[in-house]
Amino acid sequence: MKQFLLSKLLIGALSLASINSTLANDDTPAFPESSESEFYGYQQIDFKLDKLPCKVVIPKKVAEGKPWIIRARFWGHWPVLDQALLAKGFHVAYADVAGLFGAPRAVERWNRLYDYLTTEHGLSQKVALEGMSRGGLIIYNWAKKNPEKVSCIYGDNPVCDFKSWPTTKSRQIQSAYQLTQEEADAYQDNPIDNLGPLAEAGVPLFNVVGDLDDVVPVAENTAILEERYKALGGKITVLHKPDCKHHPHGLGDDPTLLVEFILANTH
Repeated sequence: MKQFLLSKLLIGALSLASINSTLANDDTPAFPESSESEFYGYQQIDFKLDKLPCKVVIPKKVAEGKPWIIRARFWGHWPVLDQALLAKGFHVAYADVAGLFGAPRAVERWNRLYDYLTTEHGLSQKVALEGMSRGGLIIYNWAKKNPEKVSCIYGDNPVCDFKSWPTTKSRQIQSAYQLTQEEADAYQDNPIDNLGPLAEAGVPLFNVVGDLDDVVPVAENTAILEERYKALGGKITVLHKPDCKHHPHGLGDDPTLLVEFILANTH
């Protein structure tokens, strides 16, 4: 019985040590308030930064330079791109911004995640961004505030203007941005606005859209973003899925085009 208890204690200690060994470097600090789980065969660490729930999934073999991608919203939905990048040695990170719709408070949360993972755990100073649907609001809004920190952006049927989705009359939008309805109607800092810093920094964009999308209409979102970004000299690729609506996201079971885009822009 004593031997059994000692074995259990040893297993528990080893498990804790595994959690706190962090990003394949025993000299880096332990994650705060952390627990360990599994993400499709990879080690996932859930942790908190000043009570902010965050996640990071660790590749089995870390690529040179410690590249990474921040995923916006809908954790685990259409994970094939995340799995493919993990296999290439990327870390996949997440910070909870649910209900904030890319508002300044959401940008602040991502700032904390970025600062922590680059400073404390040595991840690359440039990060790729991935956002589906309403996740488009945070990837583009964060990138515009931090263009020098972004390697590239992948948006999938992304919301690029909350005046299109879910409209400025949404109480959630007004609350998140702390705007009146009139202020929301006149708001001029959606992803489609003020793209100059991104274009000047040479950040390449890749949006995947369903041409029949009636939830986040292409004409009111990606089409405007594309036109304005190109006019500023920015590089953007838009892949159209002619017969698709808002769902399904992604490129089926083969994310090769997206992986190649991200790898080509990771330095």
